[in-house]
Amino acid sequence: MFNRFASKAIVPVAFSLTGFVIICILVLYSSIKGDFLKDAIRQETSLADTVVSSTRYTMMTDDRESLYQIIDSIGTQKGIEHLRIFNKEGVIMFSSDPKEVNQAVDKTAAGCIECHSGPKPTVRLGSMQLARRFVNDKNHNVLAITAPIYNDAHCSAGDCHFHPPHQKVLGTLDIGLSTESLDRRLLNLRWKMVFFCIMVLILSVGGVSTLLKRNLLTPVNQLIEYAQKLSRGTLNDDFPKGISEIETLGRMYFDLAQKKHHAETELINIKKADNLFGKEGG
Repeated sequence: MFNRFASKAIVPVAFSLTGFVIICILVLYSSIKGDFLKDAIRQETSLADTVVSSTRYTMMTDDRESLYQIIDSIGTQKGIEHLRIFNKEGVIMFSSDPKEVNQAVDKTAAGCIECHSGPKPTVRLGSMQLARRFVNDKNHNVLAITAPIYNDAHCSAGDCHFHPPHQKVLGTLDIGLSTESLDRRLLNLRWKMVFFCIMVLILSVGGVSTLLKRNLLTPVNQLIEYAQKLSRGTLNDDFPKGISEIETLGRMYFDLAQKKHHAETELINIKKADNLFGKEGG
């Protein structure tokens, strides 16, 4: 089966198209997934900045009760897995989960190691470096942002604060959002791309196979049939036309068949002449 010309012409094309389409789909999916993740990180970074701005006044006035209310109110919003503020020593001061308050954070954990990987903590990181994905103890996929709370002139000069101007970071806001919506969108995207990939393969392989059959395989089969007729002695110039290479081969077969026919005719005439002269001589 695979020794036939049709198989050797169509199968490699089908495999090549399949591999090319699959690679393109994977690259496209990876690119779209990266864009989705970047958008989610930008939105969460913006949310973290909003929370920091919203709590700045309560921090400056040392209004802990209002700060607790803000953290608790935001933390109960749909999609928010955790919201906590910890000081520069890594102790959680405020959290949407009251059980976490006054607990120390592991600085080697995800979201902390980025700043604390060196002998001195890094003061500023990009939003992409501050983001991390993990599965929490509730078995939920989480995208978390760690946003430093920086010192400024208002903080260092506040009546109720004693942060010196040289202290760059006062604490850190850690907010984690569920990626359920993002994962669902990516799953839908994967299924759509699988369907698109199958449709492209069917149309591409089917289209290429149809073109090969019409423009190459059918003329080749017609040429084979024409050559078989010539070999059986049917001498005519009804060879396949429309493709120059096929026409050239058909004309060559016809010319060879003509020469063979002429040679055979001459040989028969010579034999007849020999037989005739032989009888006359006898």
